[in-house]
Parts: sequence; structure tokens; C-alpha cells
Amino acid sequence: MKTIQQRALNARRTRCAAAISLALLSFHGIASAQQAAPAASATPADGLETIQVSGDWLGTGLANSVKTYPGARTVVKKDEIESTGAVSVGDLLRRIPGVQATDNSGSAGSSIALNIGVRGLTGRYSPRSTILLDGIPLASAPYGQPQLSFAPVNLNNIESVDVVRGGGAVRYGPQNVGGIINFKSRSIPTGPGVSGDATMRYNSYGQGGSNNQYSAFVGGTADNGLGVAVLYSGQEGSGWRDNSNERFNDFALKLRYELSPTSEIYGKINYYDVLSHTPGGLSVAQYNANPFQNTRRRDFWSGDRKGFDLGYLNTISDDQEFEIRTYFNQSVRQSALSNIAQTVLTYQPRYYETLGIEPRYTQRFTLGGSTNDVTVGYRYIRERGNDNNYTMSMTTGATTVPTIINSSTDAHAVYIDDKISIGQWRITPGLRVEHIKTTRVSGATVNEVVNNKPLPSINVAYLLTPELTLFSNYNTSFGVVQNTQLTSPSGNQLSPELAKTMEAGARWKGQQLSAEATLFRIDFDNQIQQVGNTNPAVFQNVGKTQHDGIELALDYAFDKASLLGGWSVYANYTYTRALQKSGATAGKDLPFYSRVTDTLGTRFQSGPWGFNLSTTHQGRQFSDPSNTVAESADGGTGEIPGFRLWNAQVDWKVPGAKGFDVFAGVNNLTDRRYYTRTNDTTTIGRLVGAPRTIYVQGRYAF
Repeated sequence: MKTIQQRALNARRTRCAAAISLALLSFHGIASAQQAAPAASATPADGLETIQVSGDWLGTGLANSVKTYPGARTVVKKDEIESTGAVSVGDLLRRIPGVQATDNSGSAGSSIALNIGVRGLTGRYSPRSTILLDGIPLASAPYGQPQLSFAPVNLNNIESVDVVRGGGAVRYGPQNVGGIINFKSRSIPTGPGVSGDATMRYNSYGQGGSNNQYSAFVGGTADNGLGVAVLYSGQEGSGWRDNSNERFNDFALKLRYELSPTSEIYGKINYYDVLSHTPGGLSVAQYNANPFQNTRRRDFWSGDRKGFDLGYLNTISDDQEFEIRTYFNQSVRQSALSNIAQTVLTYQPRYYETLGIEPRYTQRFTLGGSTNDVTVGYRYIRERGNDNNYTMSMTTGATTVPTIINSSTDAHAVYIDDKISIGQWRITPGLRVEHIKTTRVSGATVNEVVNNKPLPSINVAYLLTPELTLFSNYNTSFGVVQNTQLTSPSGNQLSPELAKTMEAGARWKGQQLSAEATLFRIDFDNQIQQVGNTNPAVFQNVGKTQHDGIELALDYAFDKASLLGGWSVYANYTYTRALQKSGATAGKDLPFYSRVTDTLGTRFQSGPWGFNLSTTHQGRQFSDPSNTVAESADGGTGEIPGFRLWNAQVDWKVPGAKGFDVFAGVNNLTDRRYYTRTNDTTTIGRLVGAPRTIYVQGRYAF
């Protein structure tokens, strides 16, 4: 059995290596478009943003700066990421208004999965947000299998995180009702010579074990315009559960070459591999005896991903811009999960190959008293994959004959939007049309579905003052029936999801004060949810759901000449109400979200010293559509209590050692015990959260 899998894996590795080699031969001068556009965040005196937006993943036709963006948007940069003390991507994102994150979810390991829910949407594997790395979809199969049970992204290689929770969705899909999250990898240095840094971090958990994280970055740009950067980060060690060893390697090579003062080619080659042991859920009795124990010592997830992306950008003139991007990735991931009786291991190796290409063109012109930036684009994504499933007896080692299901998706999207500038108004109507064909073959059974859907949007901003922007928007999102849903026992009866999102808000960006307030509403026509504790997994349309609420955020830096000079404070608060609107559980909350979340924090900087203190809170959740409060003995059903965590960090720039910084801190200062639940078929129970975690980090930059 393993020989067959190894041959398939080797064949895929060979094809990927060949594809990358051809790319390098054909594009020996590739480079990163993430690097250019020093003026991308600047706004001229007339308030009209420049059309040259190389490095702005949102593209022309939208405001380049967060300040004038027509929707709820948060950007967190590298220095802010480090000041949070976040161990993982989830740690960071849960500090952003409207975003809820869990450390793990059932059979998902904390290093291999990303579990992000926005505005009451399910967070298990982040299926309803378009999540990107340098503008490229992070999911192995964005249409057929968008769940990030395998998320090849690491904080140490990230320069910034850009979270758009509403407006701007017309260009990205298919499923973006939960917003768009873009991780931007570190840029190629443009200064003279070579620069870089190396970082080591040690995390010690109060329970379970400890791990080491390390990263390295080096790069530069030659006089001939060729820029190169190498990024690496890795981790090895254990999480806070017994026998939860994890390791990963994240490598990227970025290149950029300036063909002319207005044009460039750019690209990136990346490799990621991971092995994560997954302890799974605990019954109430097991949790009470030892919440950090592992009763599933043979369970694990593993995988690797290889890929590249290439692009050409030409800012033809002040009024014209053309860009074309293409990418390819190949993913292999496997899970081994034991049944409740601990007698059988189920192996599920899956293989994906995804190819994408996207050209776009922007033309600026004036019409009467308005300036128009019209962008037209086309995106094609080709997905191919196969899912394998077989079992092995844990006593005899005997394996069953594998079942193999092949899937394919061909998705075409055409979009157009027009950013209209009239005085202080910025109005951007847009339309994306999706044509998607998905085929799923299981033995002699063939399931095929074709979807055509127009998705309109409009985003409006009014620049009331240089500091204050008022905004409102309306967007539509479309989610196809996914691969595993198509062949589930209820798959043929499922209908695609359609959601409508509305926002209205205000943003203030001043020298000392930044603030934002947003009202939002999401209407789902026919949301798809997995039925808990079913094997094989059963999905159903739960009908209409409605999500509404308010997000508030504030950041204030005290005047340096005042008594509180050096201090800054920040806070955010989100109230979300996500209700089922049809069926037997109409009027009840959707599972696994909190109505109230908030973050409070302060930072003090004095010379080489810095100090941070922060707290995050989330309210109670329910684990089933019926909102059952009483807990079941297996721990899979019942109310999930809310909790508040406190974190502290100190950082120090070592005197006399230029470029050497030291960070130390404690997450979960009070060692608060908290948990979530899983009702996955074989891993039902409570999942304990991270205990008090002490860390120390050293970084040397040159």
C-alpha cells in the first residue's frame, strides 16, 4: 500500500520539479511585484490615488490606502505582529475585529490547519474566507476544497497581514462572504548591498512540552535591477498536549527584475512540509482527569506543497496598467485517524494540482467632472485531485483495498469594476461572472455540476475630511457545492450557497488617533453545514441564516512631549448575532461563534525598551444547531464557556550590538483553563486551549 502511495508521490514531485525548472529557464529574471510602489499608500493633494499600484494586491480601481478604503479593513505589519507575542497565525488574527480563531478543530493540528471564522461564519478550516499569500489562493483547491486543513503559511515569513471584511470582494472568489485575508511575504530589499536577519524563538508551555521556532531572511537588489530574497522558517518540538510533536519547514525564493522604468517580471518558488500529531477530543471524565492527555497517540496529519507564481507588470503610462499572473501548486496531504474504540486507523491521502492564470488591464479616463479607473480582468483556475481512503487494523496491520475518488474543477471568472472619483466621492460599481464545472468520479458513479452566476457589488466612500472617511458597500458571494459535499450521502440534494453582504461605517486616520466603526449584515440564502457525528460526513443546506453586528476599533498614541509620552493604547470590540432563519432550529444561534469578542492593550516605548500588555476575550458558544446547554458525557455537545486571556511582553534593543533584539513574554498570564469542542466523527470531545506559555526570542539583523 505504501509503495503505491510513494510512487504517486514521487511522480508528482518529478512533474513539479520539471515545471519549476522550465519556469526558471523561461523566466530567469523573475521578480516580486510585492516590492515596488513606494507611493502605494500616499494620497496626492487632490485626494486622487495614483494608478501605479505595483505591490497593492487589491489592484487598481480600489483605494490603495487603508485610510480611504470603502469598507472594514485592518492591516497588521511585521513590527506589530512581533509586539503581540503571537505564536501562530490564529493568535494574531483573533485580535482583529470580527475575526474569531481557534487553536485547532477536531482532527486538525495547530501547525497544519487554519481555523478562522469571520462575523459568525464557521471557522473550521476557514472555508468562507478567500485567504491569499501574495495575492495567490492559499487553499490547495480554492473551488473544490477551500478548507485550510493544510495551511502552508508561517508568521516568521510574513511582512504584513491585510484583512478585508467586506468591500472589494468583486475580484476575489469564489467564496468570500467571510472577507479576504492576504498574507504578504517579506519583500526583496531594494537598498545597496545585501541585508537580512536570523531569528530563534523558544516557547515553553506550562503543560505538554516546548518547541523551537527559527527563521532566516537574506536578500538584495543588484545594480542591474535583479532582486533576490531567500526566506526560511521552521519549527520543531511539541504543543501543550502530551505527545503532540510537530515540525514544519517553510521555504521561499523570491525574484524580481526591472525590465524598464515602468515594467517588471516577478515571481516566487515555494516549498512547505509538515508533520503534526493530533491528540483529538476528550470526554468530560478524561478532561477532568487530565485535560492535556493524549488518548490518540497514533493520529497524525502530514503533507507538503510545492509551487511557483510568475507575473509581468507594466505601468504603461499614468493612465494605463497591465498585469498578468500565473501560478501552479502541487499538494499532498494525509491524515491517519483512529476510531473511538482504538482498533482501526483510517488513512486519507489526498493529492491536488492547481493551475491559475489571471490577466487584467486598467484604463483611467475623465468623463465630465469624474475620473474613472476601469479594470477588466479574467481568471481561470484548473483543479485536479484524487482522494484515497483505506483502513488498517491496529492489531494485525491488515489494510483494506483503497477507495479512490477523482475530482476536477474548471472555473472561469470575468470581472469589471470602475472606481469613479467625483470630488470627495469614490464610487466603485463592479461585477464578477463565474462559470464553474465540477466533476466527481467514484467508481462507476459520476457526479457533475455546472454553475453560472453573476455577482454584482458596489462600494462607496466619501472623504469628508483629510482624516475622516465614510463608507458603505454591498457585495455578493457565491459558494459552489464542494468535492466532498458532492459525493456525500446528501450531496446530490445540496444547492450552492449565495450570500449578500452589506456594510456602513466610518474611519478616522490622524497622526495620533486611528478609529473605525462598522455596521454589517450578511444574508445567506442556503448555507451548507456538516451534520455533527456522521460517518461518512453528511452535509445539509440549513436554509437562510442572518449575521449582523457592529465592529469598533481604536488606537491612540500619546504625544511624546506629554506626561504619558511613549505610551499608546488600543482596543476593539465586536458584537455579532448569527441566527438560523429557517427549519426546526430557526431563531437559534449558529454553532461555534461568540456574540461578543474584544481586545484591549497598551504599549510603552522608551529608548531601547518596549513593554506590551494586552487581553483578549470571547463570549460563550454553542456546539450544535439546537444550542444545547447541558453537556454530553463525551464532551462533544454543550455550551462552550467564554474566557479572557492576558498577555505581556518586553523587548530590548541590545546596546552596543547593532541589529540585535531580544523579546521575552508570557501568553495566558493567569494560566486560564479554557476549551472548545469537536463533534468530528472519530474525535468527539473537549479540546483544551493553550496554558501559560513563556517565550524568549532573539533576532540579529545585518
